Amino acid sequence: MKSKNLSNKILRSVQSKGFKYIELPSVIETNHIVQRSGESFRKFIFSFTDQTGNELCLRPDLTIASCLRYLENNLKGKEKIFYSGQAYRKSQNKKDSIIRNQVGFEIIGSKDEKNDDKEIINTSLKSLKNLKYSTGTLTIGNVEIFNLLISKLDIPKRWKLRLTRHFWREDYFSDLLKRLETNSDVDPTIVEVDKKRYLKMLKDNQSSIVAGRTLKEILERFDKKIKDPRRTSKGSNTSKIIKEFLKIKCPINKAAKELNKFFKKHKINLFVDQKYFPVSKNKISKLNVVFSSAFGRQLEYYTGIVFKIDIKLKSKIINCCNGGRYDKLISDLGSKKQTPAVGAAFNLNQ
Repeated sequence: MKSKNLSNKILRSVQSKGFKYIELPSVIETNHIVQRSGESFRKFIFSFTDQTGNELCLRPDLTIASCLRYLENNLKGKEKIFYSGQAYRKSQNKKDSIIRNQVGFEIIGSKDEKNDDKEIINTSLKSLKNLKYSTGTLTIGNVEIFNLLISKLDIPKRWKLRLTRHFWREDYFSDLLKRLETNSDVDPTIVEVDKKRYLKMLKDNQSSIVAGRTLKEILERFDKKIKDPRRTSKGSNTSKIIKEFLKIKCPINKAAKELNKFFKKHKINLFVDQKYFPVSKNKISKLNVVFSSAFGRQLEYYTGIVFKIDIKLKSKIINCCNGGRYDKLISDLGSKKQTPAVGAAFNLNQ
């Protein structure tokens, strides 16, 4: 898939759908990435300091670079744009390339959410015709449904925020569920010890730093735990509900039925219409179309529909396209208001 000819074919296919080509900066301010993804993400980026002391980095993600362009140019209204280029990111797997060649396309600033979601998927499917593959799978998920489920569960607000915030970090999320299941953080003896520490720390200097946080921040957090406790009997059941939800996987035309059966079983006040999904056919060309409730954990900024296309190419299964909705990304990068956005990108490294 590294052929320049293939890249040009995909670009022409996207352009034929009414998208406008733009150039993206190769270098962006590091703080935009770190503030969005956390200090832990710093180890994956290639950063340096310019002559004025500002820390810059090679773009690790084309979507973030595109959203920064929209924000910094103070753009308004709907934009249908596409671009091509390289993203630069270190990997823990030495076999992975640090350079990712991509063709991306986005709809930014449009309020026609459902039609925009469909258009991005249809544009991906049209561009896919340029690849010679035998079979494949279009997997569709929706982060919004997961967030709605969490909002309905009988757990403290801080736990709801924690679970939605860390949904994309699979290992850490699994650890959170274990804590819920075992109630290890609500052991009565430990809580009483913590309360004594809390009362003692109230007398100390509130601005002093402990493990990277001020004493005041630590005490405020513990105060919330005291006022909004998690009952030990609820944790195990909540964990089981979440795990069962994340196992839902079915042909796309049964997605609403399976989700509503799950909601009814656990007496959760939610209902999903099949029209909620941008695709209802189980087969599109050579692709099987499936719904997966667990899918959507690749990037932190996804907020709604998410999808990926995996194809069989020369007896090898490769992930060629990923996309989704990220309505909060531009506001997280500094905008005073939330701007709707949805997009996808073809990975040309395979």
